Amino acid sequence: MISGNERRRKFFVPWIFGLGQKSSSSKRNDDSPDSPAELFEPPSFAEYYLRPVNMSAGESSTPLIDIPNTQNFRIFVATWNVGGKHPHDGLNLGNFLMENDGSDVYVLGFQEIVPLNAGNVLVVEDTDPAVKWLSLIYQALNMPLEPDAAVSSNTPSDNVDCPQASNTKAPASPYLCSPRNLLFSQKLSLKAVSKTFILGQRKSLKSCNCSSESTRENSADSCFRCQNAYYSSEDDSDEEDLPNNSIIMNITAQFSSRSNHRRYSLIASKQMVGIFVTVWARRELVQHIRHLRISCIGRGVMGYLGNKGCISVSMTLHQTSLCFICSHLASGDKEGDELRRNSDVNEILKNTQFRKTYNKRCRRMPMKILQHDRIIWFGDLNYRIALSYLETKKLLQDNEWDALLEKDQLKIERDAGRVFKGWNEGEIYFAPTYKYYCNSDSYAGEGVHSNTKRRTPAWCDRILWHGDGIAQLSYIRGESRFSDHRPVCAIFKVEVEVLNDGTRKSFSTPNMRIGAEELLPANNNYTTVKERS
Repeated sequence: MISGNERRRKFFVPWIFGLGQKSSSSKRNDDSPDSPAELFEPPSFAEYYLRPVNMSAGESSTPLIDIPNTQNFRIFVATWNVGGKHPHDGLNLGNFLMENDGSDVYVLGFQEIVPLNAGNVLVVEDTDPAVKWLSLIYQALNMPLEPDAAVSSNTPSDNVDCPQASNTKAPASPYLCSPRNLLFSQKLSLKAVSKTFILGQRKSLKSCNCSSESTRENSADSCFRCQNAYYSSEDDSDEEDLPNNSIIMNITAQFSSRSNHRRYSLIASKQMVGIFVTVWARRELVQHIRHLRISCIGRGVMGYLGNKGCISVSMTLHQTSLCFICSHLASGDKEGDELRRNSDVNEILKNTQFRKTYNKRCRRMPMKILQHDRIIWFGDLNYRIALSYLETKKLLQDNEWDALLEKDQLKIERDAGRVFKGWNEGEIYFAPTYKYYCNSDSYAGEGVHSNTKRRTPAWCDRILWHGDGIAQLSYIRGESRFSDHRPVCAIFKVEVEVLNDGTRKSFSTPNMRIGAEELLPANNNYTTVKERS
């Protein structure tokens, strides 16, 4: 006869997993010595918990587990204060963007795309320059490489050549001639141009690439193509609300049909008075970009108007959150002005907040700048060199770069821990980017004897980053004479967590062993052994 203690020991496992719960009709008779249940010897602990499990193909007892795989992506970042000048149709951005670099993402920030006068700050925002910049960028990134369409960067105009009527049976379409002239000659809204470049051919990008379940649940897993995630109600307009949209679509179709190289699609564009930021990505990456959100912080007149401040863009690339901040901080070269710039940075970090959203794993996406995995801050930070004009000029003439950098206000403030604590900046091997005479390589103030008209040269235009998994590959300045600032560019190698079929693991593999914790029931409504005994 098997004792009660032996029974409890032998049926320890079935009690845990509810296997010992039987109906009254099948209840074991403890008084019967020949009961089959008593004669049954349960398997050992190791045999029970680590037994092989055979399953048919397609059968799975547990959900798939996503294991991230790290991939590197190239991100090109540039900042340029264009001094309130409107771009002309002959401006070539090819060298500025280094379009043959092969970057996966382009993040471009501009400052002073309009003059910072009272009309632009207080009355109506002029979006016409932003449209022109957007058009120039689109063409620079997507210009065909065919010899008959390519244009030399040395020519004064960057227009695409118009097909000759003699080589065709019908006259050339006006839409296919000089697309840049068409974009510059028409009065187009920034919303119309942006939506066209985002939507692409046949507006395939307007539909959401998220699951219907996630879209219904407050856009918890919404990508930037969800209307709830990016477009406001006023953006959901009909075709008649997009003036001259047919012109833009025809130009887009022309480039798409003739291009034989990697193409880029617009991800985001936003203007706040003179600050303008735009993000582009390779078309094959678009489907992997989600949770796009934009936040603007004004730090100008009265501490909140948009002549100074920042535009921040938050998005997720695969499984990694990215944040890009384009800023224009307080100006001034007087002693103590650097403290106002410090205040601008701290207030931006404190007050920038993105709309709440969740991913499919119900994990809240970052709402603050520093909560993101990878962060890049760029713009006209306006930090100066803490020397007089004559002292700075002498060090420049003597190529005393180290001595100049030691007096750089941003370096001084960072070393003191008063601003950008924990951020990184690459080594600077280029001359100060401010202030030049327009269309000249001479710094403003050369040949001027009045101190009121002099501007001490400075590295006003900077790019910094925060977070692990970022390596800067280059940090240079451009040499365009279009503005009184020189553009500054950087290329980053960014680690991104990627999920793919090769890294999706499941417990449905035949003959794999299962750990004890995987056999526990989903609920905790079972009783302990002590309670049963």
